Amino acid sequence: MTDAMSRLVACFRRIPGVGNKTAIRYAYSVIEDTKENAEEFAAAILDVKEHIHLCAECGNYTEDEVCEYCRTRDKKTICVVAQPKDIAPFEKGGMYNGVYHVLHGTIDFRNGIGVDDIRLKELMARLVGVEEVIIATNPDVSGELTASFIAGQIKPLGIKVTRLAYGISVGSEIEYADEITLQRALSDRKEL
Repeated sequence: MTDAMSRLVACFRRIPGVGNKTAIRYAYSVIEDTKENAEEFAAAILDVKEHIHLCAECGNYTEDEVCEYCRTRDKKTICVVAQPKDIAPFEKGGMYNGVYHVLHGTIDFRNGIGVDDIRLKELMARLVGVEEVIIATNPDVSGELTASFIAGQIKPLGIKVTRLAYGISVGSEIEYADEITLQRALSDRKEL
């Protein structure tokens, strides 16, 4: 493998979830493509790095000072997510019309991420006029710790705090569910 190819493979390997084989496939794809497409690809990467920044209100990625959700949505409900990518499933379903708040992480003391390392102060500053905060962090240890901490900070303010229900997904089989998923499914069950 040439030095140029090795550098390109190393760059692709920096992308989360891209292993060596996939990085090599991507590198060959770039080599075999036209120079114009490679220039367009490189320009798109540079354009994103130059124009995308955090929304001044919610912390989502945007090209504007304030993102579209914060400009156009009902601000009485805030859905708190760990990362900007966590917004996409809500938007794909079209089931949520409130605003978001992106923490850019979760509390994880094992990895040195504390309360001051994520956007909790910014969340607390946004609570004027808010009726409900939906906590939509992952149902793992750091997501649960973060949800619990946020709820403890917001509940005394008289604001409703909810957590997404978790349980057995549609189309799965009970025998393959782990204990935590089954426990959640039982505790979040609904009357028919």
